[in-house]
Amino acid sequence: MSDIVSRPNNPLFGANRLKIGIFGTNGKGSAHTLVPEAFKPSWDNVLNTARIADDAGYEAIVAYARWKGYIQGRVSHPSGIILDPFTYAAGVAQATSHAAIFATSHAPTIHPIAAAKQCATIDIISNGRLVLNVVAGWNKPELEMFGAPLKEHTERYEHLAEWLQIIERLWSENEEFDHEGKFFKIIKGMSMPKPLQAPRPPIMSAGGSDTGRRFACEHADICFLLLHSEDPKEWEQQISAYKKFAREEFGRSVQVWTYAPVVQRDTMKEAQDYLHHYAVENQDKDSVDGWIAGNAATAKGMSPETLQNLRTHFAAGGGGNQLVGTADHIAEKLHQLSDAGLDGILFTWVDFMDGLQRFNRDIMPMLEMRGLRAPFKASAQHAA
Repeated sequence: MSDIVSRPNNPLFGANRLKIGIFGTNGKGSAHTLVPEAFKPSWDNVLNTARIADDAGYEAIVAYARWKGYIQGRVSHPSGIILDPFTYAAGVAQATSHAAIFATSHAPTIHPIAAAKQCATIDIISNGRLVLNVVAGWNKPELEMFGAPLKEHTERYEHLAEWLQIIERLWSENEEFDHEGKFFKIIKGMSMPKPLQAPRPPIMSAGGSDTGRRFACEHADICFLLLHSEDPKEWEQQISAYKKFAREEFGRSVQVWTYAPVVQRDTMKEAQDYLHHYAVENQDKDSVDGWIAGNAATAKGMSPETLQNLRTHFAAGGGGNQLVGTADHIAEKLHQLSDAGLDGILFTWVDFMDGLQRFNRDIMPMLEMRGLRAPFKASAQHAA
């Protein structure tokens, strides 16, 4: 693969010290709640949120991949109503002009030749703003739907590595090639046209286990993790350990991102009351039960007991470091996260439209005053 790096239109490599994005608008977001204002992935809602984020200078709009919901037999449950991440990324790319657009793929659900072609097409549509978020696959029922039984943990990452290797060859090689590995056989493989970004579109990967972390540090440009505490000193240790591992083991420099459910209100009490309202009083208990059951069966990083103890935390937004409070409080916590070495953070809200408007009005100016972000001038593309 070429050593030339050319990604002039991808804002992930811009100057902002703390990069930000939105996560999960191709589905319901991350909250497990029954409140009526919970986000629904209509195309109007997708476009409205994407354009608000894009016009405010957000660096990332991230789709997740889900093929089946968390509750067996309930096919119409919101946890299974998910727009395809590749098609979503293509549509959002056409409707935006600044943010990087992330498509997410579980390797067992798509052949690498198809994934390579779709990614190249989206990169062209977006004028070089695609990011591919790669996942080894963990949700046993949805993988079984593809006739792809869940592999042992280490083997899942071996499969993912070979899958990604083929994609990278398809993106970079101009001649047909054969490949015969443990999981794939390719005869005279090729894919044209190539992506615009060189040597390839950026890769994001989340690695909670040792195996996942090793894969992300070796292959990804953006390493996505969940921070294990609320202590800024522990944040710094966890983030620096990730970056040090990538540098010392593979000679690579990586960004580290996380994500956070956001509840912003005028007072801390109002924010905490709303969190309790949607995540406790109106918790989608069936969805949380299904989520915990699925993770307990496959997760390496958390025990079933830990998962059970974190019901409310998952209901609030599937994990992550919650940003709950006033604009001042949230801006201060974001500053602490940046000081700990975090490069970027993805936000989720119960109501994305309301949350984006509050954040952009109240918190964004504070981040600019703190030197975490520069003021952004929106494109005229969406003025009409």
